[in-house]
Amino acid sequence: MTSIQLAFLCMGILIFLMAIRVPIAVSLGLVSLGGIAALRGPETALRTLGTAPFDFSASWTLSAIPMFLLMGSIAFRGGMTTSLFDAARMWLYKLPGGLAVAANFGAAMFAAASGSSVATAAAMGRLAIPEMLRYGYSPALATGTVAAAGTLGAMIPPSIGFVIFGWYTETPIGKLLIAGIIPGLLNAFLFAAYIIGYCKIYPDAAPPPDDRPTMADKLAALGRVWPIPALIVCVIGGIYSGLTTATEAAAFGATCACVIAYLRGGLNRQTFAESIKDALHSGASIFFIAVSAVLLTRFLALAGLPQFMGDFVRGSELTALQVIMFMVVIYLILGCFLDPIGIMLITLPILLPMWKAVGLDMIWMGVLVVMLLEIGLLTPPVGLNAFVIKTVVGDTVPLSTIFRGLIGFIVVDLIVVILLIAFPEISLFLPNLMSD
Repeated sequence: MTSIQLAFLCMGILIFLMAIRVPIAVSLGLVSLGGIAALRGPETALRTLGTAPFDFSASWTLSAIPMFLLMGSIAFRGGMTTSLFDAARMWLYKLPGGLAVAANFGAAMFAAASGSSVATAAAMGRLAIPEMLRYGYSPALATGTVAAAGTLGAMIPPSIGFVIFGWYTETPIGKLLIAGIIPGLLNAFLFAAYIIGYCKIYPDAAPPPDDRPTMADKLAALGRVWPIPALIVCVIGGIYSGLTTATEAAAFGATCACVIAYLRGGLNRQTFAESIKDALHSGASIFFIAVSAVLLTRFLALAGLPQFMGDFVRGSELTALQVIMFMVVIYLILGCFLDPIGIMLITLPILLPMWKAVGLDMIWMGVLVVMLLEIGLLTPPVGLNAFVIKTVVGDTVPLSTIFRGLIGFIVVDLIVVILLIAFPEISLFLPNLMSD
């Protein structure tokens, strides 16, 4: 068996292990070490295992991940999420499906403070879904809206997915984060348009609320929203202006979140300790997976797979569009079965040399990858955000109803993917304005 054949065999075993729900980090680690041992012997595999975790954890760039997670946790536990939904609900109640539209834009705003799709879906789900069900909204619409809107946390900066993509592909993380702004907002507005259109066609799915907030109530609610815009300015403003790197912006954002939560009376010893615990738990999970992905990258490099894929693309004279369509199909298929971070880390060693062979822009590809991972968070049978919402609602709403409510949002996501492929400037306009 040649090294290339061994590499493809190991990738097949890896996908099988992940499909049968073996933990991602364990699957990646076992297959990678087994492959290295088969190529170079057990001693080389053990030496690689001894050096890879340190080489990875010593990366200054990746320290942005726990800081963004801490910022989002403090924003949630400090009560900033509640004010977002309350303000959106009061100002948008006249629209068809006003509560659902409010949940959508509330999630978009919270995404700019959390960086995590799962955290956004869980936080907004606890607030918005009971409110929508109380007003007689269709369970499918209520749960589908929040599950779909939660995926905006993957695109709107700060985004953990962009940090990992930038680290792996050696693409400027600051530019990647800024590149997600316009696609993320486009996605949010198209979600809102879909909700409004759906509720006009099926008005029984979203009965109008009986209460009518006064202008004084609206202004008061709007005044309580300031913490999230302040965090957005601190993080995105610092990156876009060039005053801070992505890592520095993450640390500054976490510090600002602590100060704002304290000034609002939402931060005490218990809240801070729980926020630290949340960030450590999520960060450790991500780092464990990423360390195993480093092992996979080293195995595939030893096997020569990246060079093989690059030579294959050049030799077969594939066009850039054909390479992109191949990527889209792969991500849509894997997204039905595997975890998003796992998908990214097992596909990048194969796709990266293909992108380079046809000269594709890495920032553009980063936005497309994160967008496709968003869809994977919604598609059955393993749509992670659907299961997060199921955890929030318990036995109140069946999982099948949640997935049914997601069908229209998945179609909207596919439309956004088509727009991003057809018009790269949607992704590249803001990064191109930044200084190098």
